[in-house]
Amino acid sequence: MIEAFYAGLDHLSLDEFEFICKLDVDLDLPPRYFAILMDRMRDNPRLGSASGKPYNRTDTGAWVSEKCGDEMSVGMTKFYRVSCFRDIGGFVREVMWDGIDCHKSRQRGWVVRSWDEPDLQFQHLRPMGSSQTNILTGRARHGFGQYFMGSDPLYFAATAVFRMSQQPYVIGGLAMLYGYAKAWAKGAPQLDDPELRAFIRSYQRSALVRGKAKAIAAIEARQQHLWVSGAK
Repeated sequence: MIEAFYAGLDHLSLDEFEFICKLDVDLDLPPRYFAILMDRMRDNPRLGSASGKPYNRTDTGAWVSEKCGDEMSVGMTKFYRVSCFRDIGGFVREVMWDGIDCHKSRQRGWVVRSWDEPDLQFQHLRPMGSSQTNILTGRARHGFGQYFMGSDPLYFAATAVFRMSQQPYVIGGLAMLYGYAKAWAKGAPQLDDPELRAFIRSYQRSALVRGKAKAIAAIEARQQHLWVSGAK
C-alpha cells in the first residue's frame, strides 16, 4: 500500500502543495470532509495530521464505530500538512506506518487529531484490521506491526483485550497477541529508530496510568518548544 502511495508521489512535487493525503478507495466520505480538515489546519498551525472517524455498516444497517483514538489520524484517509509530512521524513515502508507517523509527529512537536463528528464520520467499506485474506490474518499482522513499532508489551496486551470486545469477538484479540508473540519469539527486526521506540513506550506506559488524554496533553506541552524552535 505504501509502495503504491510513493509510486504516485514520485510523479509530483510537494513544493506545489500545502496538503497531502494518502487515501484508500474503499471509503464513502461526507461532502465537506477535506474542506473541514483544511480549515482546522489553517486555524491551528501546529496541527500536522488529522482525520475524521471510520464507521462500518452492519447487515442490519447499523452504523458502528471502529473506535479509533482521538490522538491518531486514521490510516485509510491520512491527511497531512506538507511541512509536517516532510518533517517526519514521510511514511515508514512497513506495517504500522499509520501509527508510527503519528508518534513521530508528536515527537517533533506537532499535534495530531481525529474527530468523531457527523460531518467527519465516514463509511469504511472493509473492516479496519482485515486483510486480503481475512480479518484474523489482518489482526495477526497488526500484532506484528505493534512489535515492529516497539510497543510496550503490557500496553499492547491491554489493547488486544480491548479489541476482544469487537468482532470477531475474543479471537480477534488473540490473533493480535499471536502476531506480536510470534515476532518477539523470532527476534524479528524492529523500527530502526531507538529514540522513537523509547518515546512510544514512554507514552504508552503513561497512558496506562493516566489515560490517553492526559498522557497526550503532557507530551504536547513538553514537545511544543520543538515545534516553535523549528519555525514550522
